[in-house]
Amino acid sequence: MQLQDTICALSTPPGMGAIALIRVSGTQCFPILEQCFTPISKKQNLKEAPAYTNLYGKLHRNGQPIDDVMLSVYRNPKSYTGEDVAEIACHGSVYIQQEILKHLQQLGCRMAEPGEFTLRAFFNGKMDLTQAEAVADLIASENRAGHQLAMQQMRGGFGNEIRELRQELINFASLIELELDFGEEDVEFADRAALSALLEKIKKVIQRLIGSFETGNVLKNGVPVAIVGAPNVGKSTLLNSLLNEERAIVTDIAGTTRDAIEDELNLDGVKYRFIDTAGIRETEDVVESIGIRKTFEKIEEAKVVLYLFDAQQLVDEDSLRHTPGQARSAQADQDQEPELVEGSLTNSNLQQIQSEIATLKEKTKGKTLLIAANKADLLSSATVLNEKLEEPFIALSAKEKQGLDELTDQLKAVVNRQALSGNEAIVSNSRHLVALEQALADLQRVEQGMANHISGDFLAMDIREAFKHLGSIIGEIDTDQDILGNIFGKFCIGK
Repeated sequence: MQLQDTICALSTPPGMGAIALIRVSGTQCFPILEQCFTPISKKQNLKEAPAYTNLYGKLHRNGQPIDDVMLSVYRNPKSYTGEDVAEIACHGSVYIQQEILKHLQQLGCRMAEPGEFTLRAFFNGKMDLTQAEAVADLIASENRAGHQLAMQQMRGGFGNEIRELRQELINFASLIELELDFGEEDVEFADRAALSALLEKIKKVIQRLIGSFETGNVLKNGVPVAIVGAPNVGKSTLLNSLLNEERAIVTDIAGTTRDAIEDELNLDGVKYRFIDTAGIRETEDVVESIGIRKTFEKIEEAKVVLYLFDAQQLVDEDSLRHTPGQARSAQADQDQEPELVEGSLTNSNLQQIQSEIATLKEKTKGKTLLIAANKADLLSSATVLNEKLEEPFIALSAKEKQGLDELTDQLKAVVNRQALSGNEAIVSNSRHLVALEQALADLQRVEQGMANHISGDFLAMDIREAFKHLGSIIGEIDTDQDILGNIFGKFCIGK
C-alpha cells in the first residue's frame, strides 16, 4: 500500500439501495473533490468549509451532472484516518456508484485496499492495533455478546492495560541497563526485591488475560454444542425444537442422520452453534460409519456435549404412561386409572447408558457434559430415573417441547457473562493470546535468572523480549508487515 496516495472506496455494501456512501481520504482529498463537486448554495465553498460540515450539491464530470449528493467534511487530524476525509452520500444506483468511483480515479484517487482506512488510522495514531482489530470484530459481530466485546476493546481498556504493563517493564529494564555502564563500580540501580514484586504482579495480570481467552473466544465465535447419543433417541427432533424449524430429517428409522448438521441459536445475546451428529452404534454401513467418525470429531471441537438418551428404554411397561381406555392389566381396567404405577429400570439398558456416559466423561475432560433424558413425557414419573441413574440429568420431551427451558438455562450458565458486565479486559484474539504466552515465558526466565543470580545484561535481554511481545499486541513496535497484511487484509473494502 502507498499510504501517501489519496484513496476512495464504497463503504456501504455493494449493490442497489436507497443510499450509498463513498469515502475519500488523503492529502489531495479536497483538491480532487473541488474539481467535481459544486455546492447548491452559493454561500458555501468546499475549500473553506469547516470540519464536520455537510454540503448539499452536484457531483459532475466536465459540467455534466452525475448525481445530487450530500458531502460530509472531516479535516485532519480530527478524522477517522487522521487525514482529510470526505464522505459522499449518493443515490444507491449501482451505475451512479461506479460512475462516481471511476471519475474520482480519473482525477487522481486510487481504490482503497481492504482495511486501508483503518490501517491509516493506526499509522496516524488514531487507535492502537487492538482497537483496529476490534473494528473488524465489531463489523463481524452477529450477537449482543460479540458486539459488547468488540466495543470494550474499541474503548481501549485492553490496550491501555498492556501499555501500562509494558511501560513498567521498560522502566526497570532501563535501570538494569544503566547498571551495565557502571559495571566496574558494582552498583545496583534496580532494586531486585522491587523487580521480583513487579514480575509477580505482571505475571498475575497476564495469566488472568490468558485465562480470559476461553470466555472471549466463546463470546466472539459462539458456543459449539454437540448433541450426541444412540440412534433414534431424538437428537434431530431436539435440534428442530430448539430452532423452531424442521432443520434435520426425523424418521423412525435408526441411522437417518449420517452427517453433522449445524445451525445457530441466540440465547441472551450469545450465539450457540448446535451440531446434530450421527447416532453412535456398531454398524457395517460404510456411510453411517463415516458419520459416526465425524461425531467423535465434533465432540473434540465442542465446548458443550449434550448427551441424549431415550428415557422409556430404561423402564419396564409398568412405568409408561397410558391413555384412558388403553388395556394393560385386569387391575388397571378395574380401577379405570389412566396411569400405571412405577416399575423398575431395565438393567441391561441402564448399564449401557452408564457405560456411554463414562466414555463421554473421559472424552470430554475440560468440556461441559450435559445429560438429558428424552421422551420423559411417556413416563408416569421421572422419579424412577432419579432413583437409579446416578448422574444429574434433565428430563425433557423434544417432541412436545417440554423441559427445554431447563436445558437452555444450563446452556446459558456455561458462559461467563459477568466478565462482560464488569468491563473486564477479555482476550478474544488468538494473536494476542500467543503474544501474552510468549511474554509470560520471558518473565518466567527473568525470575529464574534472578534466582540463579545471573548478570544484569542477561536479565535485561529477557525483559526486553517480554515488553517486545507485549508491544506487538498494541503495535508499539516495528510491526512485521506480514502481520499487518494478515490483520487488515481480512477487513472489508471501505473500512
